[in-house]
Amino acid sequence: MPGKLEFRVVHVSGQDDGFKATELNTHSPTTKGWQSSRFCLYPQDMVLQLDKKSRMRKLQILVHQYNIATKIEFYVGDVPEDTPVTLQNARYTRLGYVCMSDNEKTGFKARELKSVHVDAVGSFLKLVIHKNHVNKHNLYNQVGIIAVNVIGDEIKNIYDPSNLEGDPYIDDPRLKQDPALAGLLNKPDYISPLDDLAFDMYQDPEVAQIIRKLERKKQEAVLEERYDFAKKVKQAITDLQKVGEKLGKMEVEKRQAVESEDYDKAKLKKVQMDEYRLQVYKQLQLHDLLEVSGSKHPQPVTIEPVRQQTPPPKLERLEKTPTPPPLPPPESRSGKLPYDERPLPALKKTQSPRDVEDEAEGSGSPPPTARQPPPAESPPPPLDESGGTGGGTGGGITEGPEEMSEKDLREASILIDVFGQPLAAKAYSKTWSFREDAINSVQKELRDLPTSSPKEETRNMLRAAIFLVQRGIKDKVQAVFKAALSLLRFILKDFISLHKLGKSETSYAVEKTLPGLIQRSGDTAARIRDEAKAFVLDIAQYPDVKATHLVPSECTKPFKPSAAPRLSLSKTEIVEQLYRDLGLENNGLTVDNLMKFCVAALQHNNGEIRHVAERIIIDLYKTVGAPVKDFLPPDDDKTRKNTLYRQIFEAFDKIDGKPSKEELKRQKAEEEKKKAAEIEALQAQLAALKDLSKSSGVLMSMRQFPLMSDGIGS
Repeated sequence: MPGKLEFRVVHVSGQDDGFKATELNTHSPTTKGWQSSRFCLYPQDMVLQLDKKSRMRKLQILVHQYNIATKIEFYVGDVPEDTPVTLQNARYTRLGYVCMSDNEKTGFKARELKSVHVDAVGSFLKLVIHKNHVNKHNLYNQVGIIAVNVIGDEIKNIYDPSNLEGDPYIDDPRLKQDPALAGLLNKPDYISPLDDLAFDMYQDPEVAQIIRKLERKKQEAVLEERYDFAKKVKQAITDLQKVGEKLGKMEVEKRQAVESEDYDKAKLKKVQMDEYRLQVYKQLQLHDLLEVSGSKHPQPVTIEPVRQQTPPPKLERLEKTPTPPPLPPPESRSGKLPYDERPLPALKKTQSPRDVEDEAEGSGSPPPTARQPPPAESPPPPLDESGGTGGGTGGGITEGPEEMSEKDLREASILIDVFGQPLAAKAYSKTWSFREDAINSVQKELRDLPTSSPKEETRNMLRAAIFLVQRGIKDKVQAVFKAALSLLRFILKDFISLHKLGKSETSYAVEKTLPGLIQRSGDTAARIRDEAKAFVLDIAQYPDVKATHLVPSECTKPFKPSAAPRLSLSKTEIVEQLYRDLGLENNGLTVDNLMKFCVAALQHNNGEIRHVAERIIIDLYKTVGAPVKDFLPPDDDKTRKNTLYRQIFEAFDKIDGKPSKEELKRQKAEEEKKKAAEIEALQAQLAALKDLSKSSGVLMSMRQFPLMSDGIGS
């Protein structure tokens, strides 16, 4: 089967001092990639030499987010037989080319990954990189490549009946006995996801090695019909992929701390990574899964565990379990892994506040740096773990939650009285996993509460839970924020109605949490922002919440023209969607509060906000008509000089069936043109009549003259 082929860069026509071509020889979350020299001549050439002559099946290239080439050509190089494999002896054959997007639609924040399926044999791969797309970030007309991946077969392993010697899977006698199993495990064109470029670019290298070993163990277990063990290994691989992404993110954070010379933070991150790695190895029992001691995993044949499957424990839970000391892979504790032997890149702190905001979103797309000149490369943001975005010491390994301060104890008194101090300590912990666990525990306790419980006890539990929700909504970590939303949804949708607590408790829950939700709808992290907006719109539809009219009333509070653009835009979009979903039928939305909100939004200095407010006003005019105009300036020539109001009033005219000023001008011009044509036609007719009258007079004089001459002659 095709796999990842090792290569090294042996030639490049130019490179930036901080982004050398040797960066392409390895794949990891902290890889900076190659960039051409400033104001270089195009095209640029790059040659990769494979470790062995191979049949290439798939080429992948990850390009820079703003130093983008317009086109990249691929050539495969080979050397004649009995000739030394050197760069000078290579003869190249053109495979084709790929064109790159200019990346304007993503705001130069996403890196494009191109994958090309090929079928070519050779020892060299040549890239011809053409001129760059021009944009405001690329000051020096450079091009950049973050990573290159080559997938294929070494010639000795190409899937051919004559070349099958030495492959333990293809030669295994069990495969010959079971053709179906052979077809499952030996697909000649199958490319494993573990060989994909995206896997290595967002995985911790050590964890990636372990995952590949486990994948091989899983295949061995299938051949030996140890299906319980294969299932266990499969689950471990799934868990390790999440762990690898989290460790990759922590590695990036550690490098960024080194950039800013915050060595205390870098040391803390290193300790957290080591402890987290050990904890995961213990929980997954990698010593047993990798069968380091050589003994095979036991194969108990039981039916009951299959019937009653229990979900795997969360890796973020850091409980002490009486497991034997793990034996990590030999290379993991030595500190001399190949990916760590490279010198630490001397990066500098170059992120702008906007870059930090975008990185906090955990979007998986690397932010461009804003230092000018020169534009420096920032490490690629890793994929978000279940904890989502920054904050606290998420993922740090601790024995338990920290002790609460006196201030926290006073503040959390309602929580302590109802749910106890241990849970409150978790809720106030600096470790996000404890905070998430506290919210989930409260939700479970509320869910299990009998309906026969006293009303006062139930009400106290509700108010303590709402206090916890308020804290969770403000939490910067996405996992804690989502847990808080889940608890609030359960309270509003099920708990209050199930225990018949009444409208007053619904109002209390909404009043306490809605302002925080609206505030988070303007968060810098896109996913938190979108989830907050969607949640507000969702609860507005709940019958009990809808009856209180609180959501429309809170959302339609006008904001100042200088208000934060992101929050103001989110509020305006929420109001627009509320109006479309709820209308004006006794639900808290009125012409008065909608128009006051929209008129304030029209004064904002952000064009998107004004545009959304304009849409709301026009939609409202379609429904109610003339009352909308009472909140706007008078419709006269002076007001229409303002472009925004002119567009609104022209839309009103169109709704009323009146012609717009442009249409009136066009009609007037056509009428004047028609009148001018008529005048011209009349003038032509008059001229013709004059010519006719003149010609008639000449004829009369010519007729009379001969009579007179005849009379004289006679």
